[in-house]
Amino acid sequence: MDYLEFIKPELLSLILVGYFIGLALKNSEKIQDWTIPFIIGGVNIVLAVVYLFSISATLDSRNIAALVFTGIVQGALTAAGAVYGNQLKKQATVGRAEDTATIKHTKII
Repeated sequence: MDYLEFIKPELLSLILVGYFIGLALKNSEKIQDWTIPFIIGGVNIVLAVVYLFSISATLDSRNIAALVFTGIVQGALTAAGAVYGNQLKKQATVGRAEDTATIKHTKII
């Protein structure tokens, strides 16, 4: 399965944008961790919609509805990619260290 079937190639950079926004928000003491994916999703959706409107040649009512829907889907997919990438990094580092510590403290019967 090719990821380019789902996310427009020109919007793939939003995955990185979302990832770095998440890192910045994680370092903020005012933002609770559970809100970070929602913020990333909202930002990516807005950026995707703005981009799609900027490249559109015509703006009739039918085209506007399609652009908004596509922007929501593209923003959600790129936000999901950013959050998933962060989780992969976490599991490869923190999760692996926790697993190693658990194995060392487990008694074999």
